[in-house]
Amino acid sequence: MKKLKWPRHADLAIKRRASVGREEYLAYMRFERNDRPLFTEIFGPIVGLKEEWEAQGASPAELDFSAFRYRCEARGRVPVNTGRMGGYKTEVLEETEEYCLSRDALGRTMKLMKGVATLPLPLDWPVANMDDWLKLKPWYAFSEARLAGDWAGAAREFRAQDKVVTVSIPGGFDTPRGLMGEEALCLAYYEQPELVHDIIGTVCDTAFNVLDRVSAVVPIDMLTVHEDMAGRSGPLAGPKQVRAFIAPYYRRIWEMLAERGARLFDQDSDGDMNAVIPAFLEAGVNGMHPMEPAANMDIVEIRRQYGTRLAFTGGIDKHVLRRSREEILAELEYKIPPMVASGGCVLALDHRIPNGTPLENYRFYLQKAWEIMEREAA
Repeated sequence: MKKLKWPRHADLAIKRRASVGREEYLAYMRFERNDRPLFTEIFGPIVGLKEEWEAQGASPAELDFSAFRYRCEARGRVPVNTGRMGGYKTEVLEETEEYCLSRDALGRTMKLMKGVATLPLPLDWPVANMDDWLKLKPWYAFSEARLAGDWAGAAREFRAQDKVVTVSIPGGFDTPRGLMGEEALCLAYYEQPELVHDIIGTVCDTAFNVLDRVSAVVPIDMLTVHEDMAGRSGPLAGPKQVRAFIAPYYRRIWEMLAERGARLFDQDSDGDMNAVIPAFLEAGVNGMHPMEPAANMDIVEIRRQYGTRLAFTGGIDKHVLRRSREEILAELEYKIPPMVASGGCVLALDHRIPNGTPLENYRFYLQKAWEIMEREAA
């Protein structure tokens, strides 16, 4: 296996210069004004791409993405803890040139395939029943330690710097999935509903208590949640499960924050979320990313269906960058004009830039994207 220069997840971080102020971003994403289109890169390269681009002559500024032109906001996340607090000691169990086997803070055996991925995948899960969950439940309970540090000062400084002040909550699907695994969680909706309700209810109580304290002191602009609950064939929890298990949690947090001035509730989920968009809109979500075309998330069609009820970030097919220039241009001409006309969409690739994407194609993509945006906005 060829050794990579940038093998770690942190090595793939990108640099973007924020040029959009807090109020412009919030108003744009709430369809209140549409002065100019927004454009960004959400995640950056996948592992191995930087080595490819370096071999193709990329400059250091291109490798960290600071050379590329975007128009996006800056965010400041209030430093409080709404998720797990506590855990087991992590340790490496075995490491070879091909993989690293470790035990994580939840006690899961994790396997990272080097050169292929930067995040390890679980091989086992700590929770199979209520007794297992009760052993870990204290890690998710509220404590004053979750509000340690000068979080109020940090939030005020973000506001002074014209950053979007954000807070996050643990996923209503993602959290029990991390404890149980996808298959066991999907069965538990039917076979152990009291277990799933208790996990989500605990997380909800903690997040509410933390964010109630925070939002009473400092203004919050945006709530975010990470779910990653879908694949190409659809979501792993359907509308019925969303409404029964996840939506009450979302609504309790969002209604409290919205009453105090929060304007955006953004959900991060890959895959085909079409079947559950209405249920999540009912729960308060008004933004989604990254909107993957390969998973049937067509932002033009979704905008036609939901109008100003749903903003999004992403939506441009990352896979098209490995094809011809004609195909790249066709993708941009289909997606960009209606989004520029409607607003409420930060145009971007729908996930990490895949291996095999020529540097010249990425440069071409950026050039043409800006040409079309500026033409449509004129």
